[in-house]
Amino acid sequence: MKSVLTLAACAAILCPTSTTTAAAPEPQSFWPQWRGPLCNGTAPQGNPPLVWSETNHVKWKAKIPGYGTSTPIVWGDRVFVLTAIPTGKKADAKPSEPAIQGGEAAGREGGKGGGGMRSAPPGELYDFIVLCYDRQSGKVLWQKVAREGAPHEGHHPDHGYASASPVTDGQHLLAFFGSRGLHCYDLAGNHKWSKELGQMQTRNSFGEGTSPALYGNTVVVNWDDETDKDFIVAFDKRTGDELWRKPRNEPTGWSTPLVVEHQGKAQVIVTASGKIRSYALDTGAEIWSCAGLTANPIPSPVASRDTVYATSGYRGSAVLAIALGRTGDLTSSDAIRWSYNKNTPYVPSPLLVDGLLYLVTVNTGVLSCFDAKTGSPHFQGERLEGIAGIYASPVAVNGRVYVLGRNGACLVLKQGPQFEVLATNTLEDKTDASLALAGDELFLRGHQFLYCIGGK
Repeated sequence: MKSVLTLAACAAILCPTSTTTAAAPEPQSFWPQWRGPLCNGTAPQGNPPLVWSETNHVKWKAKIPGYGTSTPIVWGDRVFVLTAIPTGKKADAKPSEPAIQGGEAAGREGGKGGGGMRSAPPGELYDFIVLCYDRQSGKVLWQKVAREGAPHEGHHPDHGYASASPVTDGQHLLAFFGSRGLHCYDLAGNHKWSKELGQMQTRNSFGEGTSPALYGNTVVVNWDDETDKDFIVAFDKRTGDELWRKPRNEPTGWSTPLVVEHQGKAQVIVTASGKIRSYALDTGAEIWSCAGLTANPIPSPVASRDTVYATSGYRGSAVLAIALGRTGDLTSSDAIRWSYNKNTPYVPSPLLVDGLLYLVTVNTGVLSCFDAKTGSPHFQGERLEGIAGIYASPVAVNGRVYVLGRNGACLVLKQGPQFEVLATNTLEDKTDASLALAGDELFLRGHQFLYCIGGK
C-alpha cells in the first residue's frame, strides 16, 4: 500500500536530512532494509521474472561463506549480506554471563524464562561478517569482520548467529549482530563506529533475530530478553551517540521495530508478548500500548495511512488492526478497528499491498488474504502446493505476490482478492531468508548461495 505514511517513512530513510555523498538511486534500484523500501514487503516498481529454475533466469549464483538467515539488502549496484563464519578456533576464556537453559531458570510460557533447553556452544570462535556483492556479477567487492567472538549461548537449529538484516540509506550501512554489537560502515566498507549493547539471554537459547530500524538520522534497536534489563535504544546513525534509552519488561522478542509518521510525528512501534507499544522517535516517550498478541511474537508490524497491523501465531492466533493517532492504553478499546484469531503467522511477517493483508498460517504452506480496512477475509487457508514450511515473509511487486518456502520452492500468485497461482519455481538450495526485490531482479539468499534472479 503506497500510503503517505509509509512513503514518508521511506523518504526519511532514503533522503536523510544530513548531507549525503550517495544520491538515492531510482526507486526500482533498491531494497534498503528488512521488508523493503515501504516497510511492508512491497516494491514500488519493478518486473522480476515470473518463472525461474537453476538453469533459467539465474543471472548469477554466489557461494556465501558461513551461515545466516537474514534478508539481503540492495542499494544501486551493491548487495549486502550478513553471515557468521566459524573460525575453527576455541575461545581462551568462558563468557562472563552464562546462558539461561531451562530447568530452574525456566518460567511460565509468555513470561521471563521458558521451558525446554538448548545447549550453549562449546566456546568456538566466529567471525561476524558483512559482505558486499557486485549486483551485476555476484563478485565479492569487500568483506569486513565486524567482530570475532565466541557466542555465549546457542541458537535454534533452524537459524544461526546472523539473523538480523542490515539497513542502509546509501551513505551508512548498519549491521546488527545482537550480542556482537551494532556496527556502522560506509558503502565502500570503511568502518565508522560500533556499539556494544551487552549479552542477550534468549528464551531456551533460541537465539537473536530482531533487525535495527532506521529513520532519518536515528537508528533504533529493541532488546527484549530473559533478564530484567530489557530496553529500547536509539542512536545517531552518523556518530553512534546514544540519543535515548527506555526500559522494557518483556520476554524475548524477535520482531523488528516499525517506524511510522502520523500527524507529523514519527513513532516507533514494537510488538511483544505483553503489549504492543509505540514510542516517540525523538524522545523515546511512550505514546500508546495495547495488549492482545500471543506469546513469542516474531512477525514485524506493517502500517497503512492510519492503521498499524500487528500479528502473532504461537500457541494461538492474533491480528490487531490498531488506529494511529491515539494515546494511552488502547487494550480492548475502539482504537482496535478489527481483530482476528485464526490463520496467523508464527515467523513470517504479513504483506500489506494495495489494501490487501496477506498472512501465512503459522509456518505452514497455507495462505490467507484479508481486506485491510475491514478485516473481511477474501480467502482463507489456501494450500500452497509444493511448499510444506515457510519462514520467509511474502513480498509483492507488479501485481504479483511471491511466497517462498523452506524447500527452495516459490509460488507466484496474482495479487488480488482471488487465490490464483501463476507459477511454481524451485531451486536446489534451502531457503529461510525473505526475498529482496529490486527493479527487474529478485535476490534470494539460500543456506549456501546468494541468487540473483533476472535477465532473459
